[in-house]
Amino acid sequence: MLRLWLCLLLALPASCFAYCFDAAGQRQEVDPLLLEAIAIQESGLRQNAVNRNYDDNGKLISTDYGVMQINSANANRLVKMGLIHRPEDLLTDACFNVQAGAWVLARHLRVCGNTWRCLGSYNAGFHPSAKQEAKRLLYAQLVRNIYDRLKARRIPPAHLAIR
Repeated sequence: MLRLWLCLLLALPASCFAYCFDAAGQRQEVDPLLLEAIAIQESGLRQNAVNRNYDDNGKLISTDYGVMQINSANANRLVKMGLIHRPEDLLTDACFNVQAGAWVLARHLRVCGNTWRCLGSYNAGFHPSAKQEAKRLLYAQLVRNIYDRLKARRIPPAHLAIR
């Protein structure tokens, strides 16, 4: 918690986000780098990102909030759990938004397994239609590309470096 307060006081968003991804990953037992890749794909790491989803007839069907683009269906679950008062609260605390995204991802992975295809359900849900399957596969590939780039940039700790 002290590290989070220091991040806020020093206004170092990159290191603060790293802390958020690490903490959320540890809590939900998912790869923090994967959470970061999802956040980059979903919002470009923008805390105040809002996306409205419409059906083919132009009717609003849901809204996505914050860094991890938490869908209103999951936001409403968080309201019922007493963790937030309203979905828009997901825009005020980026670390909580990352925690919520990790929670959503972990729930999905428990349903369909720890695979890239399953990861696509974070964005496209579980509906078995061919259209949704194509969306899941495309989303998974986009996140995987980001994940691979992030992983390639990571410098291994000195004690693990090959000499």
